[in-house]
Amino acid sequence: MHCRYCGSEKTYKSGIIREKQRYKCKDCEKNFLETDGRSKQTIVAKRALAVMLYTFSKASYNFLAKKIFHCSPTTIMNWVKKASAEVKMPEITEDIEEIEFDEMWHFIGQKKIKNGSSKQWIVKQEKLLPGLQVVVMLRLSNNRTEKSNT
Repeated sequence: MHCRYCGSEKTYKSGIIREKQRYKCKDCEKNFLETDGRSKQTIVAKRALAVMLYTFSKASYNFLAKKIFHCSPTTIMNWVKKASAEVKMPEITEDIEEIEFDEMWHFIGQKKIKNGSSKQWIVKQEKLLPGLQVVVMLRLSNNRTEKSNT
C-alpha cells in the first residue's frame, strides 16, 4: 500500500472506519483509506446529467441545484468546471468561410438605443493579403429601399 499523500511505502493498518480498512503513513503520519467510496455510480450519472442540462438546455446553476439535484449551486458549478477542464479546445482551421453567432443578451443598466443582436446584419468576409482578413458588418435598414445607415 502506498500513501496517497506522499507516495511512501511505509504504511501500516490503522483500524477500520465506515467498514473500510484505514491506513497510516509512517513518513507523513497521515491517515487514509485505499478508496473512500465517494465516487458512486449515481454521483457520476448525476454529474453527467447536470453538465448536459447546463450545456444543452441552458439551465442555470440555481435551477439545477434547487429543482433537480437538491444540492448547492456551487456543487453544480464545480461539476461543470471539472467537466469543461477535461474537454479539449476545438481546432480552428483556416478554411472556415462562415461564422454563426448565437443570440446573447446582456443588460447592463438600461439600454438607450435599440441596436442589439435582435436585428439582422449583413456580414461579408474578404482576404486582403495573406494573413490579413477583413470582416464588414452592416445592419439592415428598416426601409429596404434605402441604404443602410450603419
